[in-house]
Amino acid sequence: MVKLRLKRCGRKQAVYRIVAIDARSRREGKDLRKVGFYDPIKNQTYLNVPAILYFLERGAQPTKTVQDIFKRAEVYKEFRPNQTKFN
Repeated sequence: MVKLRLKRCGRKQAVYRIVAIDARSRREGKDLRKVGFYDPIKNQTYLNVPAILYFLERGAQPTKTVQDIFKRAEVYKEFRPNQTKFN
């Protein structure tokens, strides 16, 4: 199962990447793809929306924190789970 979750990057300051990663991997493990960036101190967010929608359509589960970030960025307005196309 694939999860969309935060991966810490900053050493002194907490800065996170939003990554698609296997659910069994540890937090700093090898990710499948980087799909965003989140800085909680400056409250900045960068999201690669097409990549996020790609993983959500294929059943990736976001963590609670990532789900809140997506809701604030209104990513779910573009997400249509019923129109899934598998190759």
